[in-house]
Amino acid sequence: MNQSTESRRQRGKRNLRQFLTFGMVGGSGVVVNLAVVWLFEKLIPHYQGIAVDLPLTQFNVRWYHVFTVVAFMVANTWNYELNRRLTFKARGHGAAAWWRGLANFMGIGAVALMVGLVIQTALLKPESALYLQNFFGWMDDTTGLRKKLYYASLIQIVLTMPINFIVNKLWTFRAVRAGHPEDLPLIAPVVAPEVVDADGESALLAADGESALLAADGESALLAADGESGRTEAV
Repeated sequence: MNQSTESRRQRGKRNLRQFLTFGMVGGSGVVVNLAVVWLFEKLIPHYQGIAVDLPLTQFNVRWYHVFTVVAFMVANTWNYELNRRLTFKARGHGAAAWWRGLANFMGIGAVALMVGLVIQTALLKPESALYLQNFFGWMDDTTGLRKKLYYASLIQIVLTMPINFIVNKLWTFRAVRAGHPEDLPLIAPVVAPEVVDADGESALLAADGESALLAADGESALLAADGESGRTEAV
């Protein structure tokens, strides 16, 4: 067995371990998200009430929108910290690096959040064609298991997961091609293992100042200036 084959196998094992750990962290994040929604619903039972009227428009922010945003922030902070500690080698140390990474993590996730708010509104607004109770008459909010809010929250989380994955992958490729490893998402090794190794370091081609994707053995790879597969340290 040559070193290249052994290296690929080791990298594959590390990627698999990271993927499984990332999945478990994500599952715990779903539980945290739903727990926050449940807590706020207990504090403010009339979750379909108006929280804020938007001036000069016919639109408003409902309490369930507020619940969803707060739950997103709490769950994403939870996921971010656990992924830093358990899944990936944390890039950078100190409070400044932590906050910078969290801002990046939240910013990317905000795309999925906005889509999730639209989905949740469609599921909870009585005038909507997708109003949950039109399809499931037993969701009348009389007991906890009949709360439309809980099911709408779970549905929007599941439906926005692929969006979050795609945005992270696109962001990863953009950062690699631009030669800015400091902008790589925390979860880059999972969403784009073909361009980011298991240690969170990007594979950058330094020959002409630009990165390039090469397919030498059927897999996407980035080659270093000397023609051998290599990775530059993320600084």
